[in-house]
Amino acid sequence: MTTIKYDSLMTQAKDYAAILFGLLLYAIGFVAFILPHEVVIGGVAGISTLVYFASGKVIPVAITQYATNLILLAMAFKVVGKTFVMRTIFGATFISIFIGILEGIFRNLDHPLMQETSISVILGGILCGTGVGLIFIHNGSSGGTDIVAAMVSKVSNVSIGRTIIFVDMSIVACSIFLPFEGTFTERLEARVPLMVYGFVVTFIIAYMCDLIINTNRQATQFVIFSHKWQEIASRINAEAHRGVTVMDGMGWYSKQDVKVLMCWCRKIESVTIFRIVKSIDDNAFITQSNVNGVYGKGFDTMRVKMKKQKKQEEALPSPSETAAQ
Repeated sequence: MTTIKYDSLMTQAKDYAAILFGLLLYAIGFVAFILPHEVVIGGVAGISTLVYFASGKVIPVAITQYATNLILLAMAFKVVGKTFVMRTIFGATFISIFIGILEGIFRNLDHPLMQETSISVILGGILCGTGVGLIFIHNGSSGGTDIVAAMVSKVSNVSIGRTIIFVDMSIVACSIFLPFEGTFTERLEARVPLMVYGFVVTFIIAYMCDLIINTNRQATQFVIFSHKWQEIASRINAEAHRGVTVMDGMGWYSKQDVKVLMCWCRKIESVTIFRIVKSIDDNAFITQSNVNGVYGKGFDTMRVKMKKQKKQEEALPSPSETAAQ
């Protein structure tokens, strides 16, 4: 029992450490490479950027970001539940702290860290997206549009992805209305390129986030044929810490019974499986195939909404009502 609790605590500690690292990556990408070029991105960071520049750089991004997240969480508390709120408060607090610290550092610089706007914002988007991906795969949340999407998904059938895209694009589009001294034509010439950068960065963040999540979920399936199947299965259990399924088969050409090993592992663990098999049996026959997702113990958790099914079951008449009719 003590060992299980210890393992659980260690897993949680690793998750929170990874979430903090992801939050730090996001803060660096945003403050060091995106904010200095006055590019507005999606999410609460984008809203905070709008307030920051609209106030003449008086109201810090970190303060607006934290305040907005708290307001959204207060609105969403009854809808999304206590667990989501507590997890989001952790993420929102530390992202605001990191952004606040970095703002103080980079605000004193005479010029942006990278002069070229396009390269700077692309690099910032990569860092932000990587950070968000790390946060998500460790069951974290940085707040912002995550809260809005969670609220909408609870009360309507609109997809979370569609909601986030709509909200983010609306925030970026608002950057064209930021204060500007000059004619309307000059405003367009100055603001439209920055708005386009905002759209591009928002898509880069989303792409990198998906890339990190999908890379983490990618799994490999092995089918192994060997007369030393017992030793191979035992070594995979002991060294790779992966389960092995043993099945009976028959070689149609030789008409001999064979044992077939099936094993699933993370993509990054596939080299370990190959080394184990090669060290035991050079003549083993192996097939390897990529699997988009493996769900169950040791892999990902299945997350399936059952709302519609419940509603359909409630709509169906009970047996007694059917008999009465």
